[in-house]
Amino acid sequence: MFATSQYRPDQPKTFSFQPSLPRLPVPALAPTFERYIKSLRPLLLQDALTQGKGQEYVEEEIKKREELAKDFLKKDGLGPVLQERLKDVDRAAPNNWLDDTIWMKNAYHSWRAALPLQSNWWILMADDKGIPEEIRNSVPPTNDFTEWQIKRTAKMVSRLVDFKLKLDREEILPDSSRAGPFCMHQYTKIFGVTRVPKKSIDDLVHSPHPHPSEFAIVIANDHFYKLPVLSSGTPIPLQTLEAQIWAIGVDAQSRPTGAGVGACTGAERDEWAKTREHLLVLDPQNRKTITEIEDSLFVVSLDDRTCVSKTYKSSSPATQTPDLDAHIYNASASAGTGRNRWWDKAVSIQVETNGRGTMVGEHSPCDALIPSIVCDYVLAEGVGEEGVSQKGVVKDVERLEWVLDEKARENIESAVRTVAALAKDSEGKMLWYDEYGIDWIKKVAKQAPDAYLQMALQLAYHKMHGVPVATYETASTRIHLHGRTDVIRTLSEDSWRWVEEMRKETRDYKVLYALLSNATKSHNNYTRDASAGRGCDRHLMALQLLMQDGESHPVFKDRLFARSQEWVLSTSGLSEGNRFYGTGFGTIWHNGYGVNYMAGKQIIKFGIESRVSDPHTSTDRFRDKIVEAMREMREVCEKGQVVAPPAKL
Repeated sequence: MFATSQYRPDQPKTFSFQPSLPRLPVPALAPTFERYIKSLRPLLLQDALTQGKGQEYVEEEIKKREELAKDFLKKDGLGPVLQERLKDVDRAAPNNWLDDTIWMKNAYHSWRAALPLQSNWWILMADDKGIPEEIRNSVPPTNDFTEWQIKRTAKMVSRLVDFKLKLDREEILPDSSRAGPFCMHQYTKIFGVTRVPKKSIDDLVHSPHPHPSEFAIVIANDHFYKLPVLSSGTPIPLQTLEAQIWAIGVDAQSRPTGAGVGACTGAERDEWAKTREHLLVLDPQNRKTITEIEDSLFVVSLDDRTCVSKTYKSSSPATQTPDLDAHIYNASASAGTGRNRWWDKAVSIQVETNGRGTMVGEHSPCDALIPSIVCDYVLAEGVGEEGVSQKGVVKDVERLEWVLDEKARENIESAVRTVAALAKDSEGKMLWYDEYGIDWIKKVAKQAPDAYLQMALQLAYHKMHGVPVATYETASTRIHLHGRTDVIRTLSEDSWRWVEEMRKETRDYKVLYALLSNATKSHNNYTRDASAGRGCDRHLMALQLLMQDGESHPVFKDRLFARSQEWVLSTSGLSEGNRFYGTGFGTIWHNGYGVNYMAGKQIIKFGIESRVSDPHTSTDRFRDKIVEAMREMREVCEKGQVVAPPAKL
């Protein structure tokens, strides 16, 4: 949050608040189940409406769940037993009962799906205005690298290294809010961190912070190179970096396209685990190369192309935008090839031939907010008057070798097909809603911006599909030591009643504004509680996982328990992001949407992804529905507020 702030010698050190941060609490059982059962009401209200039943149906169904909870929570029931086991987990955990023992394994590393478009996040970097406009808007010939591409790459590498050194010296101001300082532990999982595939469950490889590596990996034309970025702790000068990256580009272009081993990191995890083991056994050289990649600070991909959409509609309803569809296509799946990447790396940057840049990353080490702060720092300085091109200054570079056989090559092609299929089934787009932003939402609508945008998504989904759906929004728990996330269940009884009223043909704007205010207030309350460690989802997950053989309870087998966690609409928000064109992640539900948004003062940037293969979803149409929802909400706020009469003199 404050990474770009000017350093002051008297400012708090980056990790200075860590010893005083509170531990994530183990929530009490009764409030968790009260919150959970309350969240079922909108689903039951919708069932009653669809089936022509009344309020008594809803109350009967709620009563059934209350009886299940009562049985679970009784003194000699299963609930207190599981709760005591969780308390023991907390006592044994050095920092955090969730992050130390449960979260990484169950939320990420046991998930066997391929990483591209199903787990990894992406950030679309804004264009570097130091690059001439005619270059930024051009499509250079393929199969060649360009001067401005290399210059921007060198600058971003230099800035990444600068951030690492500041982090190592604890010169990054700790993140904080009105609630207090935030945990900074996730920053230690940016550099030198790699997810490693293993059968059934993956792992992370990294050294303790600060990471000792002094090199990055550059992938060009599917060849891998070791790029020194530090020398005994001193950063390599920018001109030297540029010369080295030029030399890598020249060497890569002098060779036939590489085998594309990196594409294997985009395969399903068990397949990649088998391929990796085969490579390691095949020849010791492969162990050396893989270890260098996994130990590197980060990965840089030089793409010998600039992606262009066949047809492109502006991402804004009012103004013309760059070709963001193509930007997403390259960011999320390497233009549908999966090649020239190492998808397991915590942080990677990609640069196309016109200088267009992207940051991507594997999601398990840290939440996307943290690398977005790093990326913002990287982009705070662009290319400048760095002098003449450094092409040809350096001749020799260290290329990493692979030893492959026919089986390894077959595995590579299989991985390429996997990513190609995922990319073909993905519809990723941006919406730059620039008719108003959070300034208007706060000053005129008098609503909390995040809650307002969540209600816009609720209305848009209903306009698209005619029903509400369980909705996930990320709540950050970083006010606690090693805090990660919990769930804000956006779909509430208040949001349901507001959307139902909005969908009627006749409108009472005062009623609608009051209902909207109720819905946003409810959302704000849930956000506050979840961020404070009082959400229900992580607690319920832990209780389930602590059941032993032969233990079960109907509360976890109830149809509504599963339905309330079917996050067909999965969302998260970031800050303004003026240096980004967009952000995004893929949905894991075949009929779902993955939505990330950046709330700016004058513009809201929504990144939206869905599956082409589902006949009911459409990113393009959902984007239009968000525009409609935002416009209708503006009308409600302008017409529905009760204006107080002027004070008498």
